[in-house]
Amino acid sequence: MTAHKATPSHNRRRRSGPSHASSAKRGRKGALWAGIAALTVLGVTGFAAVGWTLPGTGKGTADAGAEPTKSSASSPGPTRPTQSPQSKSPAGRSASPSTSPSAGRSGGASAGSSAAGGGTAGSSGSPSGGTTEADIPATGPGTFTVADGSSASVGKGTPLRYRVDVEDGLDLSTADVARQVEVILADPRGWTADGNSAFQRVSSGAVDFVVRVATPGTVDKICLQGGLNTGGEYNCSVNQNVMVNLERWLLATPVYAKDVVAYRALIINHEVGHFLGHNHVTCPGAGKPAPAMMQQIKGMKGCVPNVWPYDDRGQLITGPAVP
Repeated sequence: MTAHKATPSHNRRRRSGPSHASSAKRGRKGALWAGIAALTVLGVTGFAAVGWTLPGTGKGTADAGAEPTKSSASSPGPTRPTQSPQSKSPAGRSASPSTSPSAGRSGGASAGSSAAGGGTAGSSGSPSGGTTEADIPATGPGTFTVADGSSASVGKGTPLRYRVDVEDGLDLSTADVARQVEVILADPRGWTADGNSAFQRVSSGAVDFVVRVATPGTVDKICLQGGLNTGGEYNCSVNQNVMVNLERWLLATPVYAKDVVAYRALIINHEVGHFLGHNHVTCPGAGKPAPAMMQQIKGMKGCVPNVWPYDDRGQLITGPAVP
């Protein structure tokens, strides 16, 4: 199900090209979810390793050849050159394909509480507000609304400028999605802990990457442009696009079903990690935190749930590389 070969690079920003793919088919969804369902108990008991703090809100938790979409927001725009020292992370920098799993109306933001640990989620479902798989549209128009406003720069060095887009027609608040992405990328256990990475959300001008929440069909089309098969199930990081599957955003996976907000952090950290050039790793040992760059949707392999690249001491959470 996974193809991921990487060649390390000394460039901090991932070179243009696919970095996340899957050969899983949507028709195999029943088998995929059934195979993971046994892990639900582990997810419920292991959330102590997942907790995170949202500034000012308390604690919370969180895990190709098609035509371009036609929209004023359909293209990320030119990339502003960004160079900085290589991350201290041992993970390589690569543009090679990799596979990873991950799964909506435009408006203002509001806050809610997460299912486990009591944190902040958006008005767009926290966790999923009774949403089921049947409620999620298979595909959308392929056009996007850009989240207004901008954020302060977080991390050290020249920030990577990013934009947040939400596919038109979804019952998601663009402002809320943007807020959640901002909080995830600003968390001290995120990629800024490498001492080199910095981020700033913008709504106009040149960007380095775009975080896009879209229907499974639209995700498949955009990921396919980079040669990646997401099979209606997975997220991907391809070229400048960090594509988030609406189903994963709203429903997470069985392990994270009681804390969908936690899984959203895993989605962003995993896919932005690919954009930064980090490759897949696997569980380092039974009872240890699962690395953010592990394909947790495929099974925890003895690890406990964790959605952050780094721990509270600033140590990278990683494991053996996936061939």
